[in-house]
Amino acid sequence: MNPTQDTLDLVKGALQTPDDGIAKTISTSTGLVAYDLQAPAKNLYPFVTPIRNSLPRIGGGTGTATNWRQVTALIGSGFDAMGWVPEGQRSGQMSYTTASKSAAYVTIGEEDAATYEAISAGRYFEDIQARMSFRLLQKLMLKEEMAILGGNASLQLGTPATPVLAASGTGGSLPAATYSVIVVALTLEGYQNSSLATGIATTKTITGADGKTFVLSGGSSNNSSNATQAVSSGQTLFASVTAIQGAVAYAWYIGPANSETLQAITTINSLSFATALTGGQQAASAITTDNSANPSYAYDGLLTTALKAGSNAYVNILPTGTAGTGTPLTASGRGSVNEIDTMLAQMWTSYQLSPTVLYVNVQELKNITAKVLSNASGPLLHYDVTGDANPYDLAAAGAISVYFNPFALNGGLRIPVRIHPRVPPGTIIGWAENLPVQYQSNEVPNVAEVKTRQDYYQIDWPVVTRQRQVGVYAEEVLAVYAPFAMGVITNIANG
Repeated sequence: MNPTQDTLDLVKGALQTPDDGIAKTISTSTGLVAYDLQAPAKNLYPFVTPIRNSLPRIGGGTGTATNWRQVTALIGSGFDAMGWVPEGQRSGQMSYTTASKSAAYVTIGEEDAATYEAISAGRYFEDIQARMSFRLLQKLMLKEEMAILGGNASLQLGTPATPVLAASGTGGSLPAATYSVIVVALTLEGYQNSSLATGIATTKTITGADGKTFVLSGGSSNNSSNATQAVSSGQTLFASVTAIQGAVAYAWYIGPANSETLQAITTINSLSFATALTGGQQAASAITTDNSANPSYAYDGLLTTALKAGSNAYVNILPTGTAGTGTPLTASGRGSVNEIDTMLAQMWTSYQLSPTVLYVNVQELKNITAKVLSNASGPLLHYDVTGDANPYDLAAAGAISVYFNPFALNGGLRIPVRIHPRVPPGTIIGWAENLPVQYQSNEVPNVAEVKTRQDYYQIDWPVVTRQRQVGVYAEEVLAVYAPFAMGVITNIANG
């Protein structure tokens, strides 16, 4: 007996008179195909940390805080601006204005984990542990960028004033009724943590990988007292509130008295509301106290430091204007923006310095461009082409990349205008990254720096479950030596 021949004969017979359950042809539908998986995984998330990247990181920190002594003024004897002395006599003695400053170290961190099965399953796809650590560090840096910009340890927004209401106009779809309005102010952190869908951030309890919990404040003020307004059919409801220094946005709760719900978030201190209320939104009763700062865990970022009372930074909160419309930037008619020019002039007049960068939102970049590139400024524009270029080759949708400051030594300064993903609409931040030479910058080379007690470090936790658990941490503080080298314009309306 020949088993091989017998087997072949059986196969031939089956193919000649096939059973319905046996396929004659193998196709891709059978699933007997390779899987074309490109390795490694594509990282399709934005990683933008320009301020963190530009700030110096200075190590060597010890103790619980970094401390420094600063001399802010030299006060001459007699009339401070006069140095006259009679022949043979001595001048009076000068004096100093000094202050002691400190900034407490805090810890920032993020953790992740991968099961042993995930590590094994991804062996020929990507190094799961290495990629996990890489992405973990990136996420920590993204959080650090936000902390450097808008971290808040000390600026309490408190309770907003009672909003002022009015109703007028026609054509709206807001049903006729008497409406109650409550407003909540938001810090930059609060603005980033909140949305109409999820509600205003109050507090959040975080359960760490060690099972312990801690509570973070989300960046919202207490809620205001309510105001009421009767609205006739077709009218628009208008609301405004006294602007709060430190707030970059305002949340508006609207509805029947004692049943107000979140209906809008604006980056100016007013609102116009003409549509029917959206149901299922966060109730105003969810806000019970001021949750604007994290004094036990955070440090003050650049924006917070500038907006704090007594910082000596330039702060301009634009007027309320017409409720719901606000006050936009205004064109100077000479190719610049009045509000920015005023900031630059005031920073020179007060402290003889200039910002070296302006950080803006997309909205403000468009508005600055629109104000600068106007009919009035047209005669001031200069168009250059090289000899081999097409003189009619123009690019559409131009934007301002540099703002010239004439109020600076040696003929002025070109200031880059940069979009930052975390700067909200309605806010412009000017920052002198380095003090000019007249400040003897060899002794204070950095207006601000990240002072580290322990820079980025990774902890591979002991294996207690079938997971590899990793944490990335840094112990640091943002030391801002010269808050007066910053300028902020807020409450800017779109337009």
